[in-house]
Amino acid sequence: METIAFYNLKGGVGKTTTAVNIAWQAASEGVATLLWDLDPQGAASWLLNSQQKSLAPKKLLTGKTPIGKLVKSTDYANLDMIAADLSMRHFDALLAQQQEKGRDDLIRQLVAPFAEQYQLIVLDCPPSFSLLSEQIFKTADALFVPLVPTPLSLRTFEQTRDFFKEHQLKAKRLHGFFNMVDRRRTMHRVMLAHPPKILKNRLETVLPYSAMVEKMGEYRAPLGCFAANSPIAKSYQQMWHEMRALLSEFSGGQA
Repeated sequence: METIAFYNLKGGVGKTTTAVNIAWQAASEGVATLLWDLDPQGAASWLLNSQQKSLAPKKLLTGKTPIGKLVKSTDYANLDMIAADLSMRHFDALLAQQQEKGRDDLIRQLVAPFAEQYQLIVLDCPPSFSLLSEQIFKTADALFVPLVPTPLSLRTFEQTRDFFKEHQLKAKRLHGFFNMVDRRRTMHRVMLAHPPKILKNRLETVLPYSAMVEKMGEYRAPLGCFAANSPIAKSYQQMWHEMRALLSEFSGGQA
């Protein structure tokens, strides 16, 4: 089982839409996939028409509610989901309580049993530095960071890298990728032609800006379900194949 996370300190850069489309793409190619929406906003859950009556994070973290009970099937083969709700906003405070008791690796522990059922776990993360994000960083085999080709977006990647170094995490697991790219803009073209050295582990696949992504909210479905032949849908497919090859390197070809 491989665990990947989509994260950015900055919102509005396509983190959730990428998580949903990559999870769907993997599932459509026969990979048993679980998408865990860890963002209280629940955008990924909404896009996949999945609702959680009550996550009850305290019961989850104390073991009173088995995490398996929170898993829901989606409308798509091979793709299941743990949906989010607003109670996730209390997750950090509850994690802090458990950390005081010496339990500082709960996300990894919660994910581990899924190895028997799933080949891929996809984590959609909230846009913040927190105990939750730190535990996600420790859990994921690879973290993918969407970046609009601008200095401000690059700065958030630098902040994330610095956080990794400060907390003695392996920064080589950070993989930026350019998203919402508009080649009509000079700044975008320049950064793509001369990517900063800090992005040496970036994905080669570039996701173009596309109004079609916004229609995911209209259809409440991944792009492959209503715009499979669009350039952006094909870009997501290419990105998944690149990710899968990357994960195979980590797992000795078992991804």
